[in-house]
Amino acid sequence: MSFIEKAIDLAKSARSQEEDKQQKRGLEKLLEEQIPQVGPEPPVTEEIRNIAYTTTKTIPVEMETLIRNRLICGGVNPEIVQGYKLLRTHVLQKTLSQHRNVLMITSPLPNEGKSLTAINLAISISQELSQTVLLVDLDLRFPTIPDYFGFKASKGLVDYLEGKATIPELLVHPQGIDGLVILPAGQPTEWATELLRSPSMLDLVVELKNFYKNRYILFDLPPLLSYADALTFAPQVDGIILVVAARQTTRESLHRCQEMLKDYPVIGYVLNKNDELLQSYYYDHSYNRGEATPKTPWWRRFFS
Repeated sequence: MSFIEKAIDLAKSARSQEEDKQQKRGLEKLLEEQIPQVGPEPPVTEEIRNIAYTTTKTIPVEMETLIRNRLICGGVNPEIVQGYKLLRTHVLQKTLSQHRNVLMITSPLPNEGKSLTAINLAISISQELSQTVLLVDLDLRFPTIPDYFGFKASKGLVDYLEGKATIPELLVHPQGIDGLVILPAGQPTEWATELLRSPSMLDLVVELKNFYKNRYILFDLPPLLSYADALTFAPQVDGIILVVAARQTTRESLHRCQEMLKDYPVIGYVLNKNDELLQSYYYDHSYNRGEATPKTPWWRRFFS
């Protein structure tokens, strides 16, 4: 039985109506206009078509863990999967032609869904035959990405920045998710801000950006209003995605984030945890240009 077939079978047997409702809280974006057309697919090289990980450590993943943690490779609700495909489409359209491949995902405050959004976006982009993804857990204070995949990371980026390990020995590939590699954070540290602006970190970003021409690097950062880490790292990226939660993120918090990020390349905002608008998604980059329709409620817009 193939990986996908196994995912579908296990998802059907594992999901109750209550779990299905919970899964719908992954990504809720609203689309008020026709979905933009995607241009021709880039040529697929044999190197990308037949990915073989030799240096990178491959770890087994349990399908039950993926389902429980609502990862889109674990057979979640098809509408959620489609939502991430729409998000992927817009991200690629805004970045691919300009080689803006270093992206940062954060949120105003904790518990708004930034890490799950970063992971599922990374998985979705990796499913493009012409792209691979490096997902970096840059929440050095409270790293969570390994937990979503069900593995432990005793070492990670912190060890590299402290000169205790090399990047190749830290990389992890979740088995069965071709095109995705994870760089864990390692053990939590209170020196996160200092490490993020260290020469080693700045050099690493440049190296990762240019090492593979078909690779996106996605960084999961701590909440913008909670710590200085995300704002410290913002000058190093090509694009910023802010995850906001319906009925949770306040207008004041959102405006504070807009003010803090006004000099940086914000791609847009993802509206999360919105059960009422499950079947529609919206992604726009018009708020700062004064083009947002006043009649549209603030939580229905994509603030960028």
